[in-house]
Amino acid sequence: MFANAPVARLAIGWLTMFLIGTDLFVVSPLLPLITAHYRTSPALAGLSVTMFAVSYMISAPLLGHLADRLGRRRMLTCCLLGFATANLLTASAASFAWLVSARLFAGAAAAGVSPSLYALVSGLAPPNRRATWLALVVSGLLVSLSLGAPIGGLAGASFGWPSVFTILGGFSLLLVWVNQRVWPEDYGSGNVAAQHHGWALAVVSGRLAPMVAWSTALYGVYTYLGAGLAAYGFSTEKIAVTILLYGCGAIGGVLIGGRMVDRIGTKPTSGAALAGLSVCLLLIQLAIDAGMLVTLALGVASAAAQLFFPAQQTGLADDFPGQRATVLAWNNSALFLGIALGSVVGGQAIAHGGFTANLKISAAIAIAGWMINQAVVPNAAHSQTEAIDLS
Repeated sequence: MFANAPVARLAIGWLTMFLIGTDLFVVSPLLPLITAHYRTSPALAGLSVTMFAVSYMISAPLLGHLADRLGRRRMLTCCLLGFATANLLTASAASFAWLVSARLFAGAAAAGVSPSLYALVSGLAPPNRRATWLALVVSGLLVSLSLGAPIGGLAGASFGWPSVFTILGGFSLLLVWVNQRVWPEDYGSGNVAAQHHGWALAVVSGRLAPMVAWSTALYGVYTYLGAGLAAYGFSTEKIAVTILLYGCGAIGGVLIGGRMVDRIGTKPTSGAALAGLSVCLLLIQLAIDAGMLVTLALGVASAAAQLFFPAQQTGLADDFPGQRATVLAWNNSALFLGIALGSVVGGQAIAHGGFTANLKISAAIAIAGWMINQAVVPNAAHSQTEAIDLS
């Protein structure tokens, strides 16, 4: 065991999420190289991203449930081993069909890593630091967007795109060993979900609704941010800088959100995030119309939005302590569902009313999420005294 176990666990958790995020986000800058290699269209090559996301969304609840039954450390290390294998298969895919199959495998493996890791972190964190610990680990995922993906893109351009996935596979194998060492053995309960009470499942579904609304509103805008800014005359360089600062705002927001939850609780923090996101989306439109402070407005909106994620995770971890991996896995599926819905809603809004309509509709969805959040999150959600048992 490591000398300073808490620091080591947080560092390894951060690195693990950074690796998972890099693997997901790096496909975007590598897409032109993959398209040329397999002589296919960009739209078809983009299926590799879609299949990863769909596989993740479908697999997460099952693997989270198994983690609670069989042990979270065991599920984490087994899925990391599968993740390493999937990346090595991606690097060596002889045809595009094999590439898509490898990405399906990678998505399923990643779906077992994230909720198991979140459950381990939340279970070992001091109660008054749980949200901060979760926020620190989640920040690895956000940093991968602004750092891991660009570095991977440059490496792919210099050494070939398969080399990127070979490196990711190698680091995954290393993290299998490290995670096995740093986390204590946890023996799952074989009867965690032998019988699910209908009312408890209804409670879980309700608690996931704010996540769906939040991710729909957030990613409905983010997915079309580059195109929207270009339509208002932003240069490619300015769009790149804006998105970079947007990412920095997200990292700051998730870290601040963790501290806020530990100080004032889950419901006030998640409510502030959803209301703040709605207001900031409308302010972005004002900034665009005024032709000034657009980058600042987007950075503030990103920071305000990301207050929500650690609040949502911590509330679920507190209220369902015996089934943390299961419920956090469902939460991840709700996130991906919202991302998919956001791309559809945002696309329709852009097509019929432009980026202005997209901002307004997304702001309305965020307010709807705030109302749902106020209704379904208990006032004492940060307290474990009201924990709900699914078994």
